[in-house]
Amino acid sequence: MTVWAKWGSQLGRLWTRRVCLLGALALATPAAAAPPPLHRIVAVGDLHGDFAAWRDIARAARLVDGNGGWIGGDAVLVQTGDAVDRGQDSLKIVQDLMRLQREASRSKGQVVALVGNHEAMNVTGDFRYVSAGDYAAYVDSRSVQRRENVYESNKQLIEAFYHQRDPTMSGDAMKQAWLQATPLGSIEHRVAWGPNGSIGRWVAGNPAVAMLDGNIFVHGGISLAYTHRTIDEINRQVQAALLAGATDPHSIINDSQGPLWYRGLAVSDTDAAKGAQDATPPVEEQVQSVLSAFGAKRIVIGHTPLLSGISLSYDGRLARIDTGISSVYGGKVSYLEILDGNPIPHVVERSQAPPK
Repeated sequence: MTVWAKWGSQLGRLWTRRVCLLGALALATPAAAAPPPLHRIVAVGDLHGDFAAWRDIARAARLVDGNGGWIGGDAVLVQTGDAVDRGQDSLKIVQDLMRLQREASRSKGQVVALVGNHEAMNVTGDFRYVSAGDYAAYVDSRSVQRRENVYESNKQLIEAFYHQRDPTMSGDAMKQAWLQATPLGSIEHRVAWGPNGSIGRWVAGNPAVAMLDGNIFVHGGISLAYTHRTIDEINRQVQAALLAGATDPHSIINDSQGPLWYRGLAVSDTDAAKGAQDATPPVEEQVQSVLSAFGAKRIVIGHTPLLSGISLSYDGRLARIDTGISSVYGGKVSYLEILDGNPIPHVVERSQAPPK
């Protein structure tokens, strides 16, 4: 792990602990409401900072006009998480989704932005996959002075960190190392993504699991370990963990069996059998158990890239829609349209060539 990753992770988590109480007071658990019957749902998988691909999808799906304004009417857009990290334009995507949530509601439409593991990582101070371009997007006219102020305020802690790694480092060398490892914009990014920050509050207010017209939408998947909880319970527990900045591996937002990380529905039965360390049922059996537990007809997941395109398995009961949309993966730009209950995969032509 890089010096920045270690320092960013440590300081990010310290920051999270300081602000989580304020965040808890500022946010109320969203009330459950029965959704109206839906004609059209558009589901989009992991975007990972590729704003150009996101706009290509939104235009092709007739959700936005040439200027990015909502024209989807009463359609429902579901983005299944991991809109951020890896790519260069995460902030643009987040701001777009925030704005479209407001615009769509005025047309009786809806934009559902699910919590993915990368959103949770940013809220809880894990910045390993934040790109240089992402940090640069947060730079303003006060960033240089702000970074200097943070250094001076935390000088003793910073020097102790570097001194532990190399007792021979001079004070000037420690400062230069920290400045190099703390790019401009990173402090603003950390503040915005904290549980009490503008983006952190937004993420914590979004669901991890959504049920729409009998379709379950979730970032990673739902394991059998979570079928005894209601969707409302799962969402409340995810929100509480985000507000608390939970880093415990057993927390719902970090649990490998939890909704943000579970990959057990995205592997073939052959691969599952080869790597199984327990009596995990075949994927089709898991899917049926999950659907039965929640009274659903289909589960739609992202998280695990499938570069060949959207996959509909088991008579359409399982839809995998993470197709490596971001140019960092080079997969297919795609979306899943569910029209009057019928799932229709779409492939979209990129308007911009992926960077070399």
